[in-house]
Amino acid sequence: MLVGVETPAGRGRWRMEDSLAELGELARTAGAEVVEAVAQRLARPTPSFYIGKGKLEELTALRHEVDANVVFFDDELSPVQQRNLENALGVKVLDRTALILDIFAKRAQTHEGRLQVELAQNEYLLPRLAGQWSHLERLGGGIGTRGPGETQLETDRRQVRRKIQKLRGELEEVRRHRALHRAHRRAQGVPVVALVGYTNAGKSTLFNSLCQADAHVEDKLFATLDPTTRRVLLSNGQFALLTDTVGFIQKLPHTVVAAFRATLEELSEAAVLLHVIDITNHNAAEQAQTVDDTLAELGLADKPVVTALNKVDLALPEAADDREAALALVPFAETLRERESVAMVSAAKQWGLPRLLSLLAEALDRVEVDRQRSYRAPA
Repeated sequence: MLVGVETPAGRGRWRMEDSLAELGELARTAGAEVVEAVAQRLARPTPSFYIGKGKLEELTALRHEVDANVVFFDDELSPVQQRNLENALGVKVLDRTALILDIFAKRAQTHEGRLQVELAQNEYLLPRLAGQWSHLERLGGGIGTRGPGETQLETDRRQVRRKIQKLRGELEEVRRHRALHRAHRRAQGVPVVALVGYTNAGKSTLFNSLCQADAHVEDKLFATLDPTTRRVLLSNGQFALLTDTVGFIQKLPHTVVAAFRATLEELSEAAVLLHVIDITNHNAAEQAQTVDDTLAELGLADKPVVTALNKVDLALPEAADDREAALALVPFAETLRERESVAMVSAAKQWGLPRLLSLLAEALDRVEVDRQRSYRAPA
């Protein structure tokens, strides 16, 4: 079962129905079968159960009716809310953060990817440990009231904190290793272009088409988790390095952003960002803004960006051969096209790639000119 709550404070560009639909895609990606979706509008989430008491009673009855054995909430729950909901519903309750982390754990292929996911999972788990031992806690305080549950809880917390410290140390080694690689690339003078975009926008397909590579492609959220870098030949005959990175998503947990710092530093190193947008998604404008907002949070809002409006082949009728005709068929494409340096492309059918490569070459040339001007500027 899926549960979403809309509040005046949390109401943004996304409609609650669309956010719940995306939660359903996440659930299916994790291997669940969605049987029901429930939504509620509240002035503010309740401290105890997140949803209202009446909605909780309705949810409990509905849970039994559809025989659901897990309930996913579209927002991050506090440890108390999660524990109370599980007690009331009698089944496992997971929030969006836990669901995303579960998908990441399944997708991570490299040692670095597994380290990053494990760190995020442990940081998510730490404040929730108390719920694991609530059935052993004793009332009261002072000498003689330290129960076995509290002792075990303290032991678990120490173990998790030690694990977090160890994982951070290992990831610091990864960061240093990556920094050496980046220094080597800079010495070679090959510019870096980083692919960014909403999850499942077609970044890996475009990466494969541009680089003649074989990066994993799947029509699921977060099919790519570990970064891959290959050479790409630009229209001016020069080479650049193209890096495929993890996709963004709305309500991306801060624990995930922090844990993936080593990977996301690849974006800060890039000279130009290539933002891929799926124009067939009816939330394309919202998805594009989510990516822009995430880049701003990472301090990358000033990076030069080339935009690829992808999947144009799916927006066109079979007989059409005019790529620009897609604009008339996709209501929001015109607003997206107002961005600077935009190419209409089909990564799957390799439409529009020459123009995209030309735009990348021009953007990299501008970066180099600005760099030289800055270098020559008097102190």
